[in-house]
Amino acid sequence: MSKRLLFIANPRSGKGQIKDHLADILDIMIKAGYQVSVHITQSGGDATDQTIAQAENFDRIVCSGGDGTLDEVVTGMMKLEPSQRKPIGYIPAGSTNDFGNSLGIDKNMLNAARMSVSDNLFPCDIGRFNSDSFVYVAAFGLFTEVSYATPQDMKNILGHAAYIIEGAKQLRDIPSFRMQVEYDGNVIYDEFIFGMITNSKSVGGFQGIIRGDIGLNDGVFEVTLIKMPRNPIELNEILGFMTGIISDSDMVYAFQTEEIKFLSSDVVPWTLDGEFGGKHDVVVIKDESHAVEIAIE
Repeated sequence: MSKRLLFIANPRSGKGQIKDHLADILDIMIKAGYQVSVHITQSGGDATDQTIAQAENFDRIVCSGGDGTLDEVVTGMMKLEPSQRKPIGYIPAGSTNDFGNSLGIDKNMLNAARMSVSDNLFPCDIGRFNSDSFVYVAAFGLFTEVSYATPQDMKNILGHAAYIIEGAKQLRDIPSFRMQVEYDGNVIYDEFIFGMITNSKSVGGFQGIIRGDIGLNDGVFEVTLIKMPRNPIELNEILGFMTGIISDSDMVYAFQTEEIKFLSSDVVPWTLDGEFGGKHDVVVIKDESHAVEIAIE
């Protein structure tokens, strides 16, 4: 009896290149012994809904799109009981593909398709964000609105430059958030312009931002919190840290933890894997170790 595979494709990710490779991708999946059903996403959240509704009918779910598409599939899988979750394959087709790069998934779509049906499954950590989930980054503050506020067509044409162009507009008036942060018995009370909780070797296509020994299934997140600069010297110090020119800064908190809590007097907008994650005054983030299996080479 053939194994069953659901292929969920976002036709708008990247430059819509999935359209040029669809027949070859399906051929690879069929030759790997799968009976394939295809679903083209119709709107935001569609991949999540399809995963929840269809997971029990398939042996594997493979998605093609950006990290946001993968996030939707993982979000759907995380809403199921662990025993109901199925292995996920990922064929990156977005503008940045941070998580695909971290997993070592080939940028060539046909090579990635071969990996997506591999029997080599990586048990990956997934982040719990209150009642939601994320694959590789939860963030607030400077630049975090860029990824979901930047039009898809602009991302397709300009790639990373689109994020930089849109992000530069925010530098005129840097917003800050006064927050209490609790982790591992520690309490920080400070004013931040940016924060990210990550499980990835790059964010926004840029490597070197995240420090420490990074493992995608080590049970901990990498946390980076940037304080509000009070003068140009402090701002230059932050930029030096973020670009790797300096290795340490009193303007930046950087540590690892498996659970962290944020409390603020005002609601703070968050992004989850580059998509809007809502506005919250209380956020609890937990590392759910080895929560899903992702096919790799």
